Amino acid sequence: MHSNLEKPDKKIDHSVGNVQLKQKKKKLSERSAGYLLIFPSMLLILIVAIWPVLQSFYLSLFDLKLNDPTKSTVHLNYSFDLERYLNSAPFLITAIDQEIQNGHQVDQLTKIKTEIDQFDALLQKDPDLKKSYQTINDKLMDFKSISDGEALISIDKKLSKRYQNMTDNVQQEIKEVTKTAKLEQGEKIVGLSKGLNDALIKSNFVGLQHYKENLSSPRTWLAIWNTLVFTIVSVAFELVIGLAIALLINKAFFGRGLIRASILIPWAIPTAVSALMWKFLYDGQNGIVAHLFEKVGLVDKMSDLLTTNIGAMFSVIFTDVWKTTPYMALLLLAGLLTIPSSLYEAAAIDGANKWQQFIKITLPLLKSSLLVALLFRTLDAFRVFDLIFVLTGGGPANSTETISILAYKVMFSQTNFGNGSSLSVIVFVCVAIISIIYIKLLGADLIQDSNKK
Repeated sequence: MHSNLEKPDKKIDHSVGNVQLKQKKKKLSERSAGYLLIFPSMLLILIVAIWPVLQSFYLSLFDLKLNDPTKSTVHLNYSFDLERYLNSAPFLITAIDQEIQNGHQVDQLTKIKTEIDQFDALLQKDPDLKKSYQTINDKLMDFKSISDGEALISIDKKLSKRYQNMTDNVQQEIKEVTKTAKLEQGEKIVGLSKGLNDALIKSNFVGLQHYKENLSSPRTWLAIWNTLVFTIVSVAFELVIGLAIALLINKAFFGRGLIRASILIPWAIPTAVSALMWKFLYDGQNGIVAHLFEKVGLVDKMSDLLTTNIGAMFSVIFTDVWKTTPYMALLLLAGLLTIPSSLYEAAAIDGANKWQQFIKITLPLLKSSLLVALLFRTLDAFRVFDLIFVLTGGGPANSTETISILAYKVMFSQTNFGNGSSLSVIVFVCVAIISIIYIKLLGADLIQDSNKK
């Protein structure tokens, strides 16, 4: 009798197990289908967003400088520019021969010439190098153009080291000769000897050196500090003022549509135009806003707004708040419109005042909109460039120079693409950290709620 009672229970357990297994398989299939659906989007994000960052990181590992011909491209190995060599070495030997014929420092100059000739013979010892050597030399003799990269040949580290030692010895000996005797073509010989160095193109791989230099540079940390101050202060004011504006224009009143449209005018104006406009308003002689601030007592003199450190930072923050607060208000207004009015009516019936309704209803239900608005504005403010570039240029004395402006100056003004790329990667890392912090602090509950559902 006891065994007969156990059998139905086992059948029920088995059927329940089968149902759970089917549900798990269904969930796995749905999850796989979901991954397949988002795969194109992830691939697009990888191409559009991640690939440029990886490219910048790769370039930051090299000492790339457009104003230096030997560092204008990426070089992993040692190369030798036959065109530069043949434009220097033969003319240097000819000049030295003329000085020897004139009886000037015969022994020392003969020694220098011998060193150059020995390396030249070594260079032509390799059949492949000799063939390229003769091809480039013939084209130079016939005044024919040489295509890009045609004159570049790869050489091993041993040969490059020997060439470097030869050029160092030649320059040192020529320097001693010109000190002890006056040569007829002394300046020409010195210039041609320096030109020999340009023929050797060394590997410009520097690894993480740019990051080490930037992270130990006071200017970089000042730029990061300026960026943080600008971001925190401007976003905080924009959040408070934008929320107040959103609450006001969410009410029903006559002309609400016109007010909503007019509020967006500052945000609709291009940033460069706004910055130039405010630059005139902040002018120390004729600026209306500068004159008003002086009358109110915010500044001692009109010129303080753009010529002092605190005044310049205040100016760019005030301009950004004026321009971007409507954008914050628009995002928060979209969130307010999703809150049912019946909740406020029910709260009012229960005796809740306006402040309690705001704390208990508006803020909790506006959390997702706040997350989006704060995230977008913080990332946008941290990457600020055009507003400050036009308004102050990062001055005075780098007091408003942000990390993006510093990267621009290093990359384009100084044409140092390697160092500039490392600063761009630092900006990306900072933006990624900010995004993670926002999602962890403000979005954790939202993610948990969606998982529960």
